[in-house]
Amino acid sequence: MPKVTSTAVKQAIKQVAVVAFDGISPFHLSVPCLVFGEDRDVRGQARYRLSVCAVTPGRLRTNAGFELMVPLGLGGLRKADIVLIPSWDTSLTPPPSALLNALKSAHARGAQVVGLCLGAFVLAEAGLLDGRRATTHWLGAAEFERRYPAIELQADVLYVDDGSVVTSAGTAAGLDCCLHLLRQAFGAEAANQAARRMVVAPHRQGGQAQYIAQPVSVRPQRDKLGAVIEWMLANLPHPQPLDALAARAAMSRRHFTRRFHEATGTTVHAWLVQHRLALAQRLLEDGDDAIEEVAAQSGFGGAVSLRQHFASALKVSPSAYRQQFRKVDR
Repeated sequence: MPKVTSTAVKQAIKQVAVVAFDGISPFHLSVPCLVFGEDRDVRGQARYRLSVCAVTPGRLRTNAGFELMVPLGLGGLRKADIVLIPSWDTSLTPPPSALLNALKSAHARGAQVVGLCLGAFVLAEAGLLDGRRATTHWLGAAEFERRYPAIELQADVLYVDDGSVVTSAGTAAGLDCCLHLLRQAFGAEAANQAARRMVVAPHRQGGQAQYIAQPVSVRPQRDKLGAVIEWMLANLPHPQPLDALAARAAMSRRHFTRRFHEATGTTVHAWLVQHRLALAQRLLEDGDDAIEEVAAQSGFGGAVSLRQHFASALKVSPSAYRQQFRKVDR
């Protein structure tokens, strides 16, 4: 058996460059550092080598009142497989030309360029999003559309993967995006392990709309709506007609749908589809059941319905999803 050289090991490690800036939020900077900087395979070996860079290396202020020392300049982008802008100044000041040029060069040589939260504005300024789909923090969505009409903004999603350019919505959605990239590169189990380490959901379905002016109400366990929602989760494979759910909650159909929307930020139908999709994804990742059986177990009834919902929500077929994300030894 040929000896594995150190060069071969180095080639297998993905290089990630994260761009910091003066006034950065420590949380936004920590997101890619937690996902990529601490990731390890089953043998305990790093799958990524992460570097934090800056336009002008040295001391940078954070918006939390302390400083960072960033010794690496934009030269750190030259060999990176992934270049990541974790956010941007909330005043949306134009990025320096040196950064824009470095991003364009990295993208031209094949690096995947990622803008988390307001970092999408930086990618847009570099011209990397023209003619593409993108998202950003909902607070900046209107300004984004005004500035960049050539970009198809999808303001109600957690992240947009457009191949070589990826963008995410605000704050915590950056975690969703980074876990998606980890999952894409090394499979579902790698993302699940990282999520367990950070105590977050490995893959959230849904968009930003449910987080806009929608405080989560804390309901006592005896609340009938809360009990019905728990029952719905436990019975996803079974039919759940609206009238039967309303009766279970001892409410009229109209009152139930209104209360449900207040509690979840979405409709009963959309909620069921979202959670059934998540269940189908887990079944495809973890098992070998036929697509028809997965459809039945997740509440979609048949393979045709499952394929339609996968195509609409995930832009991929169940079979292709299984091939990409099923648990394997990596």
